[in-house]
Amino acid sequence: MNFAFSEEQEELRRSVRRFLEDKSPMSEVRRLMETTEGFDRAVWDQMADQLGLQALAIPEEYGGAGFGYVELFVVLEEMGAALLCAPYFATVALGANAVLSSGDEGAKKDLLPGIAAGTTIATLALTEDSGRWSTDAVTLAASETGGKWRLDGHKMFVIDGHNADLLLVAARTSSGVSLFAVEAGASGVTRTPLATMDQTRKQARIEFFAAAARLVGAEGGADRVLSRTLDLAAVALAAEQVGGAQRCLDMSVDYAKNRIQFGRPIGSFQAIKHKCADMLMEVESAKSAAYYAAWAAAEDSEELPVVASLAKSYCSEAYFHAAGENIQIHGGIGFTWEHDAHLYFKRAKSSELLLGDPSYHRDLLARRIGI
Repeated sequence: MNFAFSEEQEELRRSVRRFLEDKSPMSEVRRLMETTEGFDRAVWDQMADQLGLQALAIPEEYGGAGFGYVELFVVLEEMGAALLCAPYFATVALGANAVLSSGDEGAKKDLLPGIAAGTTIATLALTEDSGRWSTDAVTLAASETGGKWRLDGHKMFVIDGHNADLLLVAARTSSGVSLFAVEAGASGVTRTPLATMDQTRKQARIEFFAAAARLVGAEGGADRVLSRTLDLAAVALAAEQVGGAQRCLDMSVDYAKNRIQFGRPIGSFQAIKHKCADMLMEVESAKSAAYYAAWAAAEDSEELPVVASLAKSYCSEAYFHAAGENIQIHGGIGFTWEHDAHLYFKRAKSSELLLGDPSYHRDLLARRIGI
């Protein structure tokens, strides 16, 4: 058992980092977050055609590259550090994982090749007005007439819902919660972008009026599918959080070394030293939790449900703390719109709530280990 990254994985990291430095500098992040779409289609196509990132963790029989979750983790860690504005998390961590977890071979063969090729943007539509990431909160109704399914109701806070071509929708039938595939541009589907605190990750409200849908997996069988999908997505989000937290630490240390006050770098002052030391400890601990969760996902370990909640809970708090301390260490300039610190703070807060906050995951972890 080897938890170190291989040379190939490190080369993947370097390649993705170079790509993001070129295509997603902070100036581009600021430009895209002001747009409705929130991403650059040309860069999205390059991610697929030049680097094969959308295909990375999709099996080869469905048009993917056949790599594992550790490689995907490396990519997401770099994307989190760069605050990449793109529907990658929604498409790969939510949409593709939902299809892969469904056990529906027909759906996998039909839906995954487009995701792998970068021609299909996908997302998972689970949450409703309560914002709860749980099948218990699903009220959107699905009905069958003449062998055809129709959806009626709405979803809220759907990540990149207004950009998606494919919606994986959780809806309630007489047999329980089921998963459906819906073409986003189909008749009866209305998508409305939402105003969000974190402008680098777009969300939408989606309304369904007798919208045609395709059942994915067994009717009433979405509880298991969505539970696994959310566990895998939690690991993916932990990767982004680790990348963002490390970048906040790097920004803080660099500023502490170069900002001169009273004739000496502020990093020489004990209060700043303590802040940076605490951040380092939390970031490294977050990496340990997240890396182990990535290994559990890659090995399809029975530990995945436990370590996914553990990683999501700890990494959420570590990232939010690092983002807040980054602002404090920068002082007055850290509070300005012109400085990038607030962008990481907003992403840290939105990621803390995405897929359930730390308290939710600690409760989930306790239940999963029988406490």
